[in-house]
Amino acid sequence: MKRKSIGEGAAPLVCTPLVGATEEALLAELAAVLPKAPDAIEWRADFFSALADPKVVVAMASKIEAAAPGCALIFTIRSRREGGQPTALSDIDAIEIDEAICRETGFGYVDCELSAGAESILSLRDVAHAHEAKIIASYHNFERTPEREFLVGKFLEAERLGLDVAKVAVMPKGMDDVLELLAATLEGKKLVALPLITMSMGGYGAISRLVGGAFGSSLSFAVGRNASAPGQVPIEDLKTALAIVERSRRAS
Repeated sequence: MKRKSIGEGAAPLVCTPLVGATEEALLAELAAVLPKAPDAIEWRADFFSALADPKVVVAMASKIEAAAPGCALIFTIRSRREGGQPTALSDIDAIEIDEAICRETGFGYVDCELSAGAESILSLRDVAHAHEAKIIASYHNFERTPEREFLVGKFLEAERLGLDVAKVAVMPKGMDDVLELLAATLEGKKLVALPLITMSMGGYGAISRLVGGAFGSSLSFAVGRNASAPGQVPIEDLKTALAIVERSRRAS
């Protein structure tokens, strides 16, 4: 079965995170999530208790891959500075595990934070592309929403580095910030050839997960069993909302 790709089709993909700390917990999450038919699955490996052992991580990734044919698969080690779980890994350690995932599994996407630095990012990019994997270049701000020019700059930076998808997730202080994120998405879609993933987090930002596709976001995260970020809505609700928005867009 052909796996879905970020940026294909008019509607955004629906992605659900896996955040289990053990193999048993991850497989239980998968069993609960797969009947809900997500388009994509993100394994947030920074929650995984055995993250320090690359062989165990690769083996677990292979089990997720085998269990979820057809889903786009995203591997993510979110750093603590960008909202992830505390781990003992350095940025270099994380990049080395990312590279092992690219070399030894069929995961189609690896998330890499732009704050990791150009040298590490370019090393990972070369390994990923040599093994037909793609890099999601991400920026997260759990404190505030930077100005539109800054956010668009992150999309442009991802494109300059030769990466494959640009992602921005920010925290709003009010609805004006949500509008700023959506406006940045719309502007970025006009300027950048890459697929974009954008979201405004928390209660104010929940609406961005529902209508972001209309502004150019190619993927939206939803709760399958457990949330990985504030403001995620249940997958059933997200799929219903996206279908309504897409029908309305086609009718206009």
